[in-house]
Amino acid sequence: MDKIEDFKKEKLTIDLLKANLYAIFAIIPILIIYGLPFYFLWRNTFSKIALKSFINEFSFGILGNFISILLVITVGTVLHELIHGITWAKYTENGFKSIRFGIMWRMLTPYCHCVEPLKVKHYILGAIMPTIILGFLPFVFSLVTGNLLWLFFGVFFTMGGVGDFLIINLLRKEKKDDLVLDHPTEAGCYIFRKEN
Repeated sequence: MDKIEDFKKEKLTIDLLKANLYAIFAIIPILIIYGLPFYFLWRNTFSKIALKSFINEFSFGILGNFISILLVITVGTVLHELIHGITWAKYTENGFKSIRFGIMWRMLTPYCHCVEPLKVKHYILGAIMPTIILGFLPFVFSLVTGNLLWLFFGVFFTMGGVGDFLIINLLRKEKKDDLVLDHPTEAGCYIFRKEN
């Protein structure tokens, strides 16, 4: 691998507040993109009888529902960050030793941080994998099975990937073999462009 000194460094970050707002507003296009195919394939799922049966089957009372939702969000969030780490670790010299996890407390945002530079193509792959595994695949599974829970799970964890897509957007025009280093304290990274 090329030495980092051979590259020109630039900071690329996103505003976490804006990223969280984008995630909230992204629910509308995500619901349309995921919801329409589901509706056309499983229209009967939305009948009064089917919805009432669904609610009765998966209702655990107000407290039980709150705890269940909190548990799913917590486990899904941990998995999201772990998937980043596992994917990035595959492309580092020191493997999982180069991966750090934590929470940006001022925005209550969990993070996975890679302390080694990665090629742009590997960084992007690691950034997108949680949304594919926790968002897109559950959505596809919901289309196959007609299961509303998997649809909701897919929608929620696709929304959870909006910040990752904003960072990917910052890198979309970069050369795939240039280097990216996660920013240690902000949402974003440093891009190292090879100087000619």
